[in-house]
Amino acid sequence: MFSGKARAYTNIALIKYWGKEDQELIIPMNSSLSLTLDAFYTETQVIFSEDLTEDCFYLDNQLQDSKATVKVSRFLDLVRSQARSSLYAVVKSQNFVPTAAGLASSASGLAALAGAASAALKLDLAPEDLSRLARRGSGSACRSIYGGFAEWQKGNSDQTSHAVKVPSNNFENDLSMIFVVVNDAKKDISSRDGMQRTVETSAFYDGWLQTVPQDLARAKKAIIEKDFNTLGKVTEASALKMHGTTLAANPPFTYWSAESMQVMDLVRQLRNNGLPCYFTMDAGPNVKILVERKNENALLHALSSQLNYQHLVVAHAGPAIEILPEDAPLPSF
Repeated sequence: MFSGKARAYTNIALIKYWGKEDQELIIPMNSSLSLTLDAFYTETQVIFSEDLTEDCFYLDNQLQDSKATVKVSRFLDLVRSQARSSLYAVVKSQNFVPTAAGLASSASGLAALAGAASAALKLDLAPEDLSRLARRGSGSACRSIYGGFAEWQKGNSDQTSHAVKVPSNNFENDLSMIFVVVNDAKKDISSRDGMQRTVETSAFYDGWLQTVPQDLARAKKAIIEKDFNTLGKVTEASALKMHGTTLAANPPFTYWSAESMQVMDLVRQLRNNGLPCYFTMDAGPNVKILVERKNENALLHALSSQLNYQHLVVAHAGPAIEILPEDAPLPSF
């Protein structure tokens, strides 16, 4: 029996990834940049055993159906191939984040699975190799291998598409991100399906792609110079442009809700009134607000006066993936 455990944290893209050039290898249409956060994470244990005749997948204490298990099995096949193993596994995973609600649970989930499975089979992967492996499960998972800022370099092959640490002068420690959870239910259109529809049909998609390299360069320059306002502006613009592409898809769709738009409008009002803060959104209705840590309490006070305080979650920069020791407490199942 071979066992591995890992904890990986969510990341939120500041410069968005939206669309795949290669569906099978999950090579993106564009490079992206993210911030790993401490508020949401996934813990996973993978146990390979000669006694098993098939893979089993438990998520949050519940045995998953064949559709969910097949996705895990396909990913484990990649690990088994690298390790030259034919052993089946039990995967026990616990999400400390709502699943499929636009809060990046797939990033932490697949990063944790990659870390736990590779540790169990003693692959001893370097961060870039682990990032490359995680990418095959979920594109954004490749960035959750790193703490703080990470750039998923698009590349042009399985070997060259992976994330790297972004030099930051510890700027991430000056930042907070406040999650406004307007809806934690499972979303109607998955990120995978939304991306594919947008790439194939959106009249705005080519325009979006053309702007990404400049946005990425601006963000990296702002990070190294600790220029919060420039980073905030390019972060907000990247999110709006990404979501704009979905409105021109056929048929059109949006991840925004009325509550999302109210929160975005509130952020603009607060900024106009002298509180520097900027929003971003992924493939879901929940809004994330980037603010300097020194202004965190002021923003929380302003938000809680108009929103349900229970729907606000504060996050700071999170750590890199952690391979947990064998004697670490397991999630309860």
